[in-house]
Amino acid sequence: MKIQEIAIGTIRIPLVTPFRTALRTVDSINDLIVKITADDGSVGFGEAPPTAVITGDTKESIEAAIRGYLAPAVVGMELQNLDEIMRRMEKAIAKNTSAKAAMDIALYDLYAKMLGKPLYRVLAKEAAGRSIDTCTSVNKMDDLTNPAEKVLEQENVSCTSAELETDITISVDETEKMVSDSLRAVADGFGILKVKVGKGGEKDVERVRAIRQAVGPDVILRVDANQGWTKEEEIATIRAMEDAGLGIELVEQPVSYHDFHGLQSVTKAVNTPILADESVFSYEDAQRIIEEHAADLINIKLMKTGGIHQALRICDLADRYQVKCMVGCMLESKVSVSAGVHLAAARSCITMADLDGPSLCAEDPYEGGPVYRGPKIFLNEESGIGITRVPVEFACVARA
Repeated sequence: MKIQEIAIGTIRIPLVTPFRTALRTVDSINDLIVKITADDGSVGFGEAPPTAVITGDTKESIEAAIRGYLAPAVVGMELQNLDEIMRRMEKAIAKNTSAKAAMDIALYDLYAKMLGKPLYRVLAKEAAGRSIDTCTSVNKMDDLTNPAEKVLEQENVSCTSAELETDITISVDETEKMVSDSLRAVADGFGILKVKVGKGGEKDVERVRAIRQAVGPDVILRVDANQGWTKEEEIATIRAMEDAGLGIELVEQPVSYHDFHGLQSVTKAVNTPILADESVFSYEDAQRIIEEHAADLINIKLMKTGGIHQALRICDLADRYQVKCMVGCMLESKVSVSAGVHLAAARSCITMADLDGPSLCAEDPYEGGPVYRGPKIFLNEESGIGITRVPVEFACVARA
């Protein structure tokens, strides 16, 4: 199967409510979609959100990277040579991780279609290193001390019960609004809330305390500072939440992305597990954080790693060190989030899912792929990622 054509387009999807973090406020998804067509007519889709404050990628830079560097580097290549395709993309242009992720996702979608299997089965089989399929029929959101295990099936056994559970984001806002949003999420069936903070340490403790009192003790609360706290607030705020008995499962990225020593200091000073997010873009970042114990947990996002190919390397590293991971997403729609779903279902080191992008959208314009029902995500059994229709007007950027 040969890469015949690469095309790009854009999609806009309004959000149910504005998405607010310590870094930005967004009211709609405006993402670039990649469509790769093989010489047999098969199609693979990828997606990249412009998240300049985190990845440095804008819509213009993503399109320029694909049009001028990535697409010309791989068009005409045989899809069987997936490792070489990824090597050429990595060599074609430095950084530009979102552009690489969009291409990578579309290529993995096509690759799984070539093999006639859903992507998560392909990834699990390759991870196992032998001719078996892997399916997940357990809740992936087990306690952090009890990672979900994989069930290995023979080739001729069908597994259709794979599912994940995702948290849902509560945007940072006035306390009353955050409490209201939290109660609405719980009423919709979500048992895990990812509470955005980073807008003042004492105020953040007040926000989280009010949410805990409103939702009760059984709802899991994750706190995400998005680098928003000052050095004076980082440790003090987490300790205040601990002293208040708020039962926080983890705190995500309490320090600036480049402050590895600060991250390490926070991790050593508090009892709550620390999740590294913006500090982890590459395999090398993950290796440093794990070896220096700068954080307890790793958040893998395809837009930071440049796609599935590099994310798998981080999973291999996490497996070796027995470090648990989350798979998260930027403000993305169903195409790229579904790729994260397939990765999460395939690897046992991934015990947490923050894949609520489609749940934040006011509409779902796509057909096919994993099914999102509140906090539950059910894996598709169609080949590839499973997306069959993307209502976008595409423009060709490279043709063999």
